[in-house]
Amino acid sequence: MPNSADLNISTRILFALPYKQEGQLITSVLLPTWPAIIFFGLLANLVNIIIFIKSGIKDSVTTLLCSLAVSDLSFLIFIIPFMTRYITLHFTPNWVWPIDRNIMFVSFQWPALTLYDISCYTSVATGVTRCACVAMPLRFKSVFTKSRTARLVIVLFIVAVLLRTPVLMIYTIVLRLKTSANSMDSYWVFSDKDNFVKINAILNRQSIPYINFIIMIACVIILTTKLYEATRVRRSHAAHSHTEKSTRHPNDLKQSDVERMSIKDIKVVQSVVLVCSIFVVSQLPFSVFSTARLIEPEFDDSGYYKHLFTACSAFSYTCFFLNASVNIFVYYSFNSKYRAALLLVLKREAAFDKPSNIT
Repeated sequence: MPNSADLNISTRILFALPYKQEGQLITSVLLPTWPAIIFFGLLANLVNIIIFIKSGIKDSVTTLLCSLAVSDLSFLIFIIPFMTRYITLHFTPNWVWPIDRNIMFVSFQWPALTLYDISCYTSVATGVTRCACVAMPLRFKSVFTKSRTARLVIVLFIVAVLLRTPVLMIYTIVLRLKTSANSMDSYWVFSDKDNFVKINAILNRQSIPYINFIIMIACVIILTTKLYEATRVRRSHAAHSHTEKSTRHPNDLKQSDVERMSIKDIKVVQSVVLVCSIFVVSQLPFSVFSTARLIEPEFDDSGYYKHLFTACSAFSYTCFFLNASVNIFVYYSFNSKYRAALLLVLKREAAFDKPSNIT
């Protein structure tokens, strides 16, 4: 009597794997965008680091934002070999690799994902910090100091490395003799893969991402509520002050100050909501299809639903790349100090590059 494995193989031979055309179409559309997104992200994060350093890293929020830019930049650098392998295998599957192609895949992918984890933890820490800034303004500077924030970043780095250690331990580079060419080449060996991959899936693909979602959503709710109350109180005081001072000269009224504070509050809320939304949207696809991978064993890169898995994986990585690249737009739109510093740097560079008129 044939076993289940034989029946499974026979079934794959008789019936074509599903979602092949759809998966190839989605992947073929997304992969060409990766080089452009990553190149833009490298430039954007480099600009962010320069602006933060020139402006001065004087508080906890700036420390976290600069750390986020550094981790995003490092992630995009380390992911380039993985991107090259992924695109090459998709468009030219018969390409002859000088070394084991899995070496490029593993050697850079997992360090890159570890750096991306650091970015995620830093984003959550930034959300908590901004929430605390509004929830406890009198104690904020004494609790969230620059030195404590720097130590927090170091702790987040150590935690990210430790959480990725189980899956990093399953790979070993082994040398083998090529009898035809009488030379040595290297290849990857996997040991105890299933157990370590399950540990990695439960920790880094399930538990921690969903905990991050809950924390970020809680920060948005608390921050939005506090700022709404503050804005309502300021408007009430402004209306009362306007009634008492209506007999004074119009130039003596300072309504613009109240309006300016209200607009600033709204921008803070919009900024935090946007950052949290980008984080949630970029992480959610990967968490959803990782959950499906645990539920359905055939939803894998070598399973019955491998074409659908490949398309979902390409979409998830695209979200990762976008998440690591678009923060510059948030900073420019909602951070007046960052915008002023960036425009000042661009103005100086333009003045430096402009040729002088020699008569």
